[in-house]
Amino acid sequence: MAFSVSTTPLLGVLSSSNQPSRFGSERHSDLRSALLPISTSRRQPRPRTLGAELPDSVRKNVRTEIKAVGSTYGNYFRVTTFGESDGGGVGCVVDGCPPRVPLSEADLQVELDRRRPGQNRITTPRKETDTCHIYSGLAEGFTTGSPIMIKVPNTAQRGKEYSEMATVYRPSHADATYDFKYGTRSVEGGGRSSARETIGRVAAGAIAKKILKEFAGTEILAYVSQAHKIVLPEDLVDHETLTLDQVESNMVRCPNPEYAEKMIAAIDAVRERGDSVGGVVTCIVRNVPRGLGSPVFDKLEAELAKAALSLPSTKGFEFGSTFLTGSEHNDEFFMDEHGRVRTRTNRSGGIQGGISNGETIHMRIAFKPTATIRKKQKTVTRDKKETELIDRGRHEPCVVARAVPIVEASVSLVLIDQLLAQYAQCQMFPINPEFQEPLQLPKLEQSPIFMPSVQKASIS
Repeated sequence: MAFSVSTTPLLGVLSSSNQPSRFGSERHSDLRSALLPISTSRRQPRPRTLGAELPDSVRKNVRTEIKAVGSTYGNYFRVTTFGESDGGGVGCVVDGCPPRVPLSEADLQVELDRRRPGQNRITTPRKETDTCHIYSGLAEGFTTGSPIMIKVPNTAQRGKEYSEMATVYRPSHADATYDFKYGTRSVEGGGRSSARETIGRVAAGAIAKKILKEFAGTEILAYVSQAHKIVLPEDLVDHETLTLDQVESNMVRCPNPEYAEKMIAAIDAVRERGDSVGGVVTCIVRNVPRGLGSPVFDKLEAELAKAALSLPSTKGFEFGSTFLTGSEHNDEFFMDEHGRVRTRTNRSGGIQGGISNGETIHMRIAFKPTATIRKKQKTVTRDKKETELIDRGRHEPCVVARAVPIVEASVSLVLIDQLLAQYAQCQMFPINPEFQEPLQLPKLEQSPIFMPSVQKASIS
């Protein structure tokens, strides 16, 4: 995890001089020399304590902030993942989860089992049970509103297999760039750049999916629509009737049996050659509440793209329809039998102006070929010598099958965060029923989200 460190002087309370200035009682020249200790000499840098170079009058009024960078997502439903590929374990901390949601480790394990390695011959051979444990945030089977910590221990570490990687950069891995950024890295298994980090996202996503389903009936489904050059035609999948059972009916997670066999054959062919291929995962979201997403920098599709492209090996994000004329692309409006404004087509992909319109959201995420292959490649060592390498790490010929539940989890984290934002900003006061719809709070006596004791108290 990286950190940013900032020192902020509390202006107006400094007292090293009696001469007034625009910076309170501290002279401008004193502040400049204190806060910008720049030297043009070539002396070797020496270790120093943060703020030690500042005068006592300045240092005692300096406020230091250290913020975690890059491992947290969300504003209201905040998820921080932790752990490395071959460390002691991986997991997440979820902050901002609503209270009184029924939750158990079994709820999370269902999704983690879908992501688990070693399931079949077209995934990584690493054998892990990925058994999760919840350490906080629950009481009597319900969330309390406090942070939920979830951890999955690593049990199949093979640190010795990566001894050669300690000195050699693997082509298209993050080895070199982690060195470029941090000056150090976790060698075994790729550390934080490993797809094993996504366990935390899947665990947190399981909570998000549960809330979205119970609160608004929202369903999130992903499937493999392309593996290497085998492309599933869009008209062969009905997004209105697609089920999880159809997706999970084969090892490649393609809902069409004919194309699933073609994809498996293509992956098998490159696996036997020690090579790898990429592919595409399509994700749909049904029953999305209207109004999610905020202009202009927090548009819903922008948040979805950020979440998707933060996943390992992702290279592209496509949303709705693109290369059409305006007359072909525009979705005409109509009034349905319930008096709701709808669109006759859905080329916008369920989002217009960065805000969900209630139609099915659909997107496509492209994944590159796995960087770990069994072929000899040219590279360089950490001490800048050219050499050759055959990667001896565990080989996954194509990541798209295991990426399916990871994509679903990432999408769910975006939607739950946006749902809470919409409820906080636009549902606090009475809505304008001419245009707005309620976010469909479930009825107390029908919803399993509320604790039994609360139900009894309300009924009495």
